[in-house]
Amino acid sequence: MEIQVGIISVSDRATKGVYDDAGGPALKGAASNYGWSVIAESVVPDEILDIQRALRELVNKGCHLILTTGGTGVAVRDVTPEAVREMSIRELPGFGEVMRFESMKITPNAILSRNMAAVIDSTLVICLPGKPKGAVECLSFVEGAIPHCIKVLQEVPTSC
Repeated sequence: MEIQVGIISVSDRATKGVYDDAGGPALKGAASNYGWSVIAESVVPDEILDIQRALRELVNKGCHLILTTGGTGVAVRDVTPEAVREMSIRELPGFGEVMRFESMKITPNAILSRNMAAVIDSTLVICLPGKPKGAVECLSFVEGAIPHCIKVLQEVPTSC
């Protein structure tokens, strides 16, 4: 099964042109290295409704996996996990636990991360850090579980 991926970069400054988005392109490269197909990308400000609009668009496009980068810290404007949680049907805490555990081996500030994963409809959504290096590293820590998770989410339930 080819995994179709959507990427959302959450950044006030990138949407205003203060700097170019680097997280999205870094994740696109990582996804391609895993053999996944990136079918859509967007950059949105740190606003719950904008994040949710982008999520809904990618779910409706048929993305099996949505990777977000940014908005997972402790700043007042970091609202990506809240936006995802409001739309999700279930949270998958193991993803965030593993990302934080492995990241703590690299930086003590990983304890401040609110990386997480959840399911929206039948799409896996993983919220990654905003720094490109951190986003790619965190994705690598959980990459092995993603294909199976997506396979399970795409299975059509059978009736009794």
